[in-house]
Parts: sequence; structure tokens; C-alpha cells
Amino acid sequence: MMTKVGYLPDETSSFVGRRAELARLHTALTTRRMTTLIGPGGVGKTRLAVRAARVAADRYTDGAWWADLSPLPDDGLLLPTVSDAVGLADHTLRMPVEALCEWLGDKHLLLVLDSAEHLRGPCSHLLAEILTTSTGLTVLVTSRQPLGTRGEYVIEVPPLPVDGAPDALQLFADRLRAADPRAGLDAPGDEAAAAEICRRLEGIPLAIELAAAGIGRHSVAQLAARIGTRFDTRGPGLGAHGRSGVLALAPGFGAPGTGAPGAPGGAGSAGDDGDQGTARLDLLADATVWPRRHRTLRTAIGWSHELCTPLERLLWARLTPLRTDFDEEVAREVCAGGPLTPDEVDRALQGLVAQSVVQRDGDRYRMLDTLREYGRMWLTELGEARAAADRHASSFLGLARRAHDGWTGPDQVSWYHKVSDTHLDLCAALEHLLAHDIDGAQEMAGRVGFFWACCGHLSEARSYARRALDAGPVDGPHRTRLQWVLGVAALLQGDFATAEKYGALCTAGALYDRNDEGMLGAAYLSGLTQLMTGEPEAALEAAGRVLRMTEGIPVDSAHRLRCHLITVFALTALGRLTESEAAATTLRRACERGGEYWTRSYADYQLALIALLQDRPAASAAHARSMLAGKHRLRDSFGIALGLDILAAAIAAQGAGAQAARVYGTGHAYWRMVGHPQRGTPELGPVRERCELQARAAVGDEAYQRAFERGQSDNAEVGLAAALRTELQL
Repeated sequence: MMTKVGYLPDETSSFVGRRAELARLHTALTTRRMTTLIGPGGVGKTRLAVRAARVAADRYTDGAWWADLSPLPDDGLLLPTVSDAVGLADHTLRMPVEALCEWLGDKHLLLVLDSAEHLRGPCSHLLAEILTTSTGLTVLVTSRQPLGTRGEYVIEVPPLPVDGAPDALQLFADRLRAADPRAGLDAPGDEAAAAEICRRLEGIPLAIELAAAGIGRHSVAQLAARIGTRFDTRGPGLGAHGRSGVLALAPGFGAPGTGAPGAPGGAGSAGDDGDQGTARLDLLADATVWPRRHRTLRTAIGWSHELCTPLERLLWARLTPLRTDFDEEVAREVCAGGPLTPDEVDRALQGLVAQSVVQRDGDRYRMLDTLREYGRMWLTELGEARAAADRHASSFLGLARRAHDGWTGPDQVSWYHKVSDTHLDLCAALEHLLAHDIDGAQEMAGRVGFFWACCGHLSEARSYARRALDAGPVDGPHRTRLQWVLGVAALLQGDFATAEKYGALCTAGALYDRNDEGMLGAAYLSGLTQLMTGEPEAALEAAGRVLRMTEGIPVDSAHRLRCHLITVFALTALGRLTESEAAATTLRRACERGGEYWTRSYADYQLALIALLQDRPAASAAHARSMLAGKHRLRDSFGIALGLDILAAAIAAQGAGAQAARVYGTGHAYWRMVGHPQRGTPELGPVRERCELQARAAVGDEAYQRAFERGQSDNAEVGLAAALRTELQL
């Protein structure tokens, strides 16, 4: 289990030089509330920010947290991205910025926003809000230009020195050895040639890394000569050869729109659909902003592009619609077509890794934002922007279908994580489908919405389901799913009136369509709403009726399992504990056979509550810990908060007052993560209050409060790990 506070990207390669910059940054983070590292693309702002944040993290009680803004096409997902980065999964109807300000209000943490240049206005506005309300917050930003926020302290990040210091040469040598441990600068003239390469590349780290990746096909001396030729002929435009710049350095490319692996020179717009405006590379080509270094990097990237094979260049372009890390399967789905067969995608991908265009971490791949921008221009030149966006949307619609089908089964946890981890790609795909394929958008929003609701993306689930319904006529299962997603999201936000409305609409639609899955889903939504509003008898009757009507649906189907869960909850609420325990045990076994965790965790929750009501606190604690283990695997903060409450009550009932208080405190921290005061079905409240009084009586108010505050202030993961330990501390 992770115990570190915060999240920072791993450093997967050596860090070279930057002593002066780190010293300035250390002082800035100590004395300033907002610091922005500025510099052209590829100069090393992100690596410097990672290293500085890692060094500084221990000075912040609540750690250092990282938000990568580079995949965001606009500010639509800025707030959810920053909220995710700091561990907030708000389940309320509040304005997102209000929830974020409240969450950060008493935190002492470092927040890093990486690659903010294309969102300068929205970022500046957001930071002005949260810095005003969160006095313990320190912010570090990387951007190609200052944000202009009041109180912003700007540090310009220069290239590595190339004269009189070994840093640039050290970086070249390190990257050379990283690609081939036997490589070095040992041959006569190699070190001088490498120094000349670094000088030509003006010490820009990304340019140096790309050059070092070309050594596999050239000697160091040959590489220096080729780079010298390119830079000596560079014109005043984007790179060599005037306007066409580095784009003209790639021979053997066909005309745009032909499907051939390339296109003639010229810089186009960088949007996925060819209509999102000018690339950030071009926005910063202004002669007033690092003009020479900008052209140097563009030329270096273009030279690296020239070293790629035609199919590697085509893959480079076609990978650019991807917002998040990807695997080989996704690369094949999004990029295969024409000359790029699936096998050729695999080979070209390894070629791009060898060229340092794509970074590999295990079985995952990613492309740096600067290189992605260059690829987008090529995609537009090829006339393939729309086709690439179509393939991307089709791939992630397929992922939504497979995830929906695989929800109940042994791969549930991996599907849950995959949907969570590809959130930005799924949003991009949905935006494209809403513009170009309404039927696909309606299907996708319905299939992925429950995952998003479980992952804490309630606002996105509700918004996309609403937009999909409003986009055009929709009938049958897609309509019912969209209404169901809207109802579930509303329920989790505490909007019971809206949940009741959509439960009724789902029921009517599913009856009209004779859709058994829709009937079961509607019964779950309506039943849970009735349970939360104190109507367990109605919930029990409706769930039983629908289960009898849909006996043809497999016992282990997702909706059928959830409908059985309503029966268990209702029986407990009605005090029919023996029946409820038997039903919960049967349900848990059915889930266990199929490898299902989500429903199983709530069956464990009910078994814990039943045992507590029957004065069996040790059994209750065991079931509560089983629930928490499942919810932790699913990263379900809402479920963890519920589980910690019932576990604390069970521990208190065993006489361990201080331990119970600490678990209650950790539970309170998780409730804050989802933006709610303590929640749960109505029958939990009295049990929770009685057990809390027992805990206070066991250790006294002062000791109870100290333990509670410790649990509340613990890092959530640390607190959860402590709660899962089984020994009693009497």
C-alpha cells in the first residue's frame, strides 16, 4: 500500500546540472506562494520542477501534488484535473471551484501545475481563487510564458551551459549510455564532436536527448557533421529552408490526403479535428520570445523526424490524438490503417522509442507535449486530422463497450482503473462523437457513466449524459442507460428528487422497450433512492418484483447483483436481520465466484452492519476490513468513507476507544474528499452515534479528541493502512 504523501512523477533518467536553478527555486518555494518556471519548450522546466518538488515535499505537511495540464485541449477539464491531482472527488452539487477551495482551505501543500501556457488565463483565475482562500498552499507552475497572476514570481529556465561547464556534455553522454550501456565518448575526437553537437543545439536538453538517440545510426562525428549542415542552412523561418522549415527535411513523403506516409512542408493548425487553432509551438515563435532557441529546437525536432523511417513519421503523427499514456493495443487501434498495418505499428513504435520520440515505462508509452505538437502539424499536413480523431473516438468507444461488458467478472478492477486512467481520452472521444456521431456519443456516455460515477467524476458523468440526451433522439437501451447515469450521479450528489425522477423515467422506458437490463437498473436506482429517503418497504417490494420479472437474466449480471443488494439493504433497514444476513452471504458468494468487487464490498458493508446490530463487533470489524480492502482496490473514496465509519463503530464496541477515534478521524478525512458530511442509509446513524459515545467513554474526551485529530490529519493512505491492521489497542 502506498504511504507517501502526495504524488510526483517518477524520475526515470538521470538529472544533470541545474544547481543554481535549484537553489533559486528552493528560496522561491520557501519565501513565495506562487512561482512560475518559464522557458521555451524542451528547455527542461518539467524535470526541474519534478526535482525541486521532490526535494521540497517533506517541508509540506500535506505533501506535494502534481497536475499535468498538457493533455487538456481547453479549460473545460481544468478544475476536475486539479481536483483529481489533490485527491478531491467531490460528490456534491456545489460549484467545483468552491469545493476545491474548501478542500484546500486548511491544507499545507505544494501544488505543481505543469505545462500551463495554453491555459494561462483560466489558470491565473483559478490560482487567484485558491491562493486567496488557502493560506497554506504553495504553487509551482511551468509555462512558456508567465501567467500574469498577482504575486507571481517568475524564474526563467535557461538551456544547459555549453561553454565552460560540463552539464550539456554530461547529459549527452548519459543519454547515450542509457540507450546502450556499452556506448561512450571514448573514440578519438568523440568528446569534441559531442561538445560541438551540444553547442549547435545551444544546450537545449530535449534537442540534446534527441541527438543522442541518433547515435545508433551514426557515429558521434557523423552526427556532428549532419547537425552542422542542417543548422548552417537554416533560414529565418521555422527551421531549415525558410517557411517549410524542418518539415522540408523529411524526404519521400506523399501529398496531403493521399494516405501516403508524409506530406510537404508548412506548419498547420494543431487541433485534433484540424480546427482548434495554432499550435503552441507557433504561438511562441514570436520574435520577442526566445526566437533563436525556439528555432533551434524546431530544427532539432525536424532533424530527428528526418532520421525516422516514413512509417515511424506516420505513426508519430497518428499518435498525437492520444491524451494519456497508452499501450501497444491502443496504438494499433488508433494508428493502424493504410501502410501502417498492426504489425508495422508495433515495429514503428519501437523505432520511435529508440529515437526518444516516445518514452516507454514498462508496457506503457507516452509522448512529450512538444513532440506531440510537432506530430499534430504533420497530421494536419497529411489531411488526416479528422480520420485520426475518428479512429481515436472509435477506439475509446470500443473500450467503453468492453468495460461495460466486463464490469461483472474477474477483470472488474482492471477495467475500473483503465476507465479512470484514460479519463481525458474518453472525454476527448465523447466530444468528437457529440460533434460527429450522436448515436456513438449516446452509447458511450451511457456505457461509461457508471464508471465515472464510481471514480468520483460525477459532474462529468452527469454533464455528458445530459448533453448526449439533448443532442438528438435516442431510444431503447441507450436512452435508459443515459437516464440511469443521470439518476445515479444525482443520487450520489444527494439530489434525491432528481434521482427519483430519473428512476421513474428509467422504469417507464425499460417497460416500454421490454428491456430486462433497464428494468433491473431502474429498480436499483429507485430502490436506493427509497432507502436513502426512509422507504425500505417500498424498495424491498420493487426490487423483489423486478427480480421475479427478469429471471432470464444471468444471476451474475451487474444489474441483477445490484438489485439483490437493494434487497439486502432493505431487509436490514426493516430489522429482518436473519434474512438480511442470509441474503448478503449468498450475494457475496455469487460476487466472489465471479471476481466482482464493487457489489461484494457493499455486501460486506451490510454484513458488518448486521453483525454490529447483533452485538458481534469482532465479526463486524472483519467484514468492514474486507469491504475496505475491496474499495481500496477500486479507489472508491465514497465506499472507503462508509467502510471506515462502520469499522470505527465495531472497534469502539470492542472497547478500543482511542483506536476507534483515530479510525473515525481517517473516515472524516475521506468524507471531506467526497465533499459530504457523514452519509449512509438512515439506520447507520444511531449505531454510529452510540459507538462514538462508547469510544469517548472508554478513553475520555481529551484522549478521544487527540486520536481523532491524528486520524484526520494523517495522510489518507497512511490512515487507511492503520485502520486495516487487525490487532486491538485497548
